[in-house]
Amino acid sequence: MKNIAFYIASRYLLSKKGSTAVTFITWLAVGAMTVAVAAMFVIISVFSGLEVFNQNLISNLHADLTVKSTSGKTIKDFQKIKAILKKTPEIEDFSRVIEEKVYLNYNGKGDIAYLRGVDPAYTKVNPIDKTIFYGKYPSFEYSNEVIMENSLDIRLSIPVDTIQDFATVFMPKPGTGIINKEEDIYNKKNIMVTGVFPGNDQLNNYIISPIELSEELLQLPKNSAYQIVIKIKNPKNADQVKSDLQKSLGKDFDIKTKQEENAAFWKMINTEKLFIYLIFALVIFITTFNLAGAIIILQLDKKEQAKSLISLGFPLSHLRKTYFYTGILIVVLGVVSGLILGSALCLFQQYTEFFKAVADVPFPVKIVVENYFIVAATASVFGVSISWFFSKISKDYITKS
Repeated sequence: MKNIAFYIASRYLLSKKGSTAVTFITWLAVGAMTVAVAAMFVIISVFSGLEVFNQNLISNLHADLTVKSTSGKTIKDFQKIKAILKKTPEIEDFSRVIEEKVYLNYNGKGDIAYLRGVDPAYTKVNPIDKTIFYGKYPSFEYSNEVIMENSLDIRLSIPVDTIQDFATVFMPKPGTGIINKEEDIYNKKNIMVTGVFPGNDQLNNYIISPIELSEELLQLPKNSAYQIVIKIKNPKNADQVKSDLQKSLGKDFDIKTKQEENAAFWKMINTEKLFIYLIFALVIFITTFNLAGAIIILQLDKKEQAKSLISLGFPLSHLRKTYFYTGILIVVLGVVSGLILGSALCLFQQYTEFFKAVADVPFPVKIVVENYFIVAATASVFGVSISWFFSKISKDYITKS
């Protein structure tokens, strides 16, 4: 009997004969489900692409692991920490960093910037030298050679890679007391921009220099560091390496992974993704009412046939299953065709980059296997529920005129 119910349901859906209204509303339900599933899959794939895109954006700012002191800005006993890091086999390289806000001036133009002082090993942790599109990375022969974020350089019109002209960086001096002269307010140093790197939301207004420049402006001793950035051999093991390092270094140090350094940023991204998912889940839920309409019209159109089947001894429960299976077939067709259409659109965007977020940046798209399951499960839950609810036809409705 089960096979008969499924066979009848498939005939209702696929047969070329029958009521035009039934055929139209049935395939309208399939089409609506297809469009809703495809739209949801594309949007979720875009968010998956945005996650990768944002990871690339912050990769130039945060390392796999970042070590900071819990008892002040400056890390104490760097040599001891250096010895521990060198003995840790999972660590590929590490670098000292001192970052502070400064004021930059050139020919009467000024702007607030972030000075990030790094040691020569920094490019092994973060290969920012490969992103320079104009000029070159500092040689570290002189402490005042810097690279600058593009928009900051454009705003101040600072010449690049020339010894004929210099900008000046100002670092406020800490302390109290009476100010008698200009030198009591800040330390300053002339800098030469050797190269320019592209900025983004995470690296706007950044200047990257040898760490000696930061030490000089802040009047810190040699081998000072505000933080130690670490590159590990396998980024997937970041949490385990963090745990092992925390035990070795103790409670005087705070260790964060790249994701923890950007916790607020990722929380915002995940919240947006959740709301988009809920909105499109609601769209699919509303779309499934086309499915309800298809089942109801099918019941009305096939009422005489249902009477004949009941008269021949066909159980009412299996008649209900016939309508239920019809709904399931509509859902399956809609989900499968929607996922195929959504995948095709995503592949089209990946290969052609036709749709642009801004003038020169295409919408990032990443096809992830779990997205197929998320979308299919969401559509299936709503579709199966609607099919089950509206297949509950009563015997009195069939037998009475």
